[in-house]
Amino acid sequence: MPQLIFRGVPAEAVRAISIPLVEEVAAICQCGTDNFTLECLHVTAIFDGKYTDSYAFIEVWWFERGDEVRDKMAEAIDRHVRSLGIPELEISFQLRREDNYYMNGRRYDS
Repeated sequence: MPQLIFRGVPAEAVRAISIPLVEEVAAICQCGTDNFTLECLHVTAIFDGKYTDSYAFIEVWWFERGDEVRDKMAEAIDRHVRSLGIPELEISFQLRREDNYYMNGRRYDS
């Protein structure tokens, strides 16, 4: 945790930025790089009866760390992804609650 889920960004492109991106966001969150998971969803977008490219959208699933950290995370993710030549993207932070999160059958907050 945190988990970054990429849609509309090619997996090879995410791989290319994965090391510097994770190093930067780990520093922002003050945690180890091994806490992060990057996943790429392969989607088929359709508009007006035709297949089309999906727009870049990243979901960040995490435990809330406050506005300042969230803003810095969003800026870092945006900068790294747009360095790939992607002109615009959207980022959405999805909150996990520690009392609803389990690791190996045990509540994370216990």
